[in-house]
Amino acid sequence: MLDHVGFAVADAERSRRFYEQALAPIGITLIMSVTPEQTQAGGTAHGFGANGKPFFWIGDNEKVGTGTHVAFAVDSRAEVDAYYQAALAAGGRDNGAPGLRPHYHPDYYGAFVYDPDGNNIEAVCHRPE
Repeated sequence: MLDHVGFAVADAERSRRFYEQALAPIGITLIMSVTPEQTQAGGTAHGFGANGKPFFWIGDNEKVGTGTHVAFAVDSRAEVDAYYQAALAAGGRDNGAPGLRPHYHPDYYGAFVYDPDGNNIEAVCHRPE
């Protein structure tokens, strides 16, 4: 079971602004930030989550990689749609509009957006309409 996940971004503040806007429709908000003085690697980190628990971390203290994919499970297809619109409005790039992906399973409804560093961030609903 995962407790949290984190990955590198080129600019922590630019990415913070993106994720604050993109994740708001699915109930994920900025919970805490850690300054360079507080981290062992010497960079800024931002923890997003819900109910006071940060579980999704971004930080500029490591080298940005490629191939990063994170999917947030949501309760409705409307939340997938709202995430997609908010992420595009925040400056994300389309990587797959909201829709069914029956090759995964019949009720897999997801939307994919690239964040400012090219990370593939998805919202997915597994429930039937």
